Order: sequence, then C-alpha cells, then structure tokens
Amino acid sequence: MPMKNKPVTVKKPWGQELIFASAPKLYLGKILTINKGSRLSLQYHTKKHETLYVLKGRCLMEIKGKKSVYKPGDAAPIAAGVRHRFAAPYGRVTLLEVSTYHPDDTVRLKDDYGR
Repeated sequence: MPMKNKPVTVKKPWGQELIFASAPKLYLGKILTINKGSRLSLQYHTKKHETLYVLKGRCLMEIKGKKSVYKPGDAAPIAAGVRHRFAAPYGRVTLLEVSTYHPDDTVRLKDDYGR
C-alpha cells in the first residue's frame, strides 16, 4: 500500500498554493486559489514548464501579452520563457497546476505585492 503524503499549504498575498505532489527533479502538483480581485505577478520561468487547468471560477490569463478568460475545463500549457500572469477579477479562482520540478524558478517582472 502506498504511503500517504500530507499536502502543504503555502499562503500567498494573492491567496494560497496547496502542494499535493512533489517529486524532486521530476514534477510538482499544486492547487492555486486566487482571491477575488487579486492577481499573481507578471512572470516567466527559465526552466519550468507548467500547465494550468481551471477547476472553479473564471480566470483572466495573460500569456505572451494576450489576455483571455479561461473557465472551468480550460487548460493552458506554458513553456519556459513565456511571460504570463493569472488574475481573479470576477471572483475566487481555483487552478490545478502541474509542472516540471523547478520550485524556485520564477522571474518577476511586475508584482502588486512588492516582491
């Protein structure tokens, strides 16, 4: 029988991340909750490839400078080097994120929280 891992919650100024899967050097799985009216930094990753899947809410995603509204069931793959930002202007948003394992690979270009 497989061992159970306890998910880890990381508070963020825009909401929280729940890390439910972590395999160093392989992959990382998170559930992101973005509070209404909040947004993540405009950022890119030098090595990390991620795919976001909308579980709940309508998410305003800016990818490569283009803004689009994603709804539950929509997915967005984001390759390394691609500028992106996620926002929740319409209400709370829940995203599922799966990515390569590069947890400290975020280059922030603009940030509402001074990070």
